[in-house]
Amino acid sequence: MKMKTKKAAAKRFSFTATGKIKFKRTHKRHNLGNKSSARKLKLRAGGYVFSGDVKHVEECLPYGSR
Repeated sequence: MKMKTKKAAAKRFSFTATGKIKFKRTHKRHNLGNKSSARKLKLRAGGYVFSGDVKHVEECLPYGSR
């Protein structure tokens, strides 16, 4: 049977050409008046999934890394 992609993970993660998994920071959608400028500045930067979590994310996205 085909494996299904977890749609929640598909919306949050994407693969680079070299196979790393990147993501965008959370907490940047609303209530921004309560957050400091420095905090919002740091939330602009994306990041890469830590090595311990890579296997789990790849299981959620079975066709993403190919």
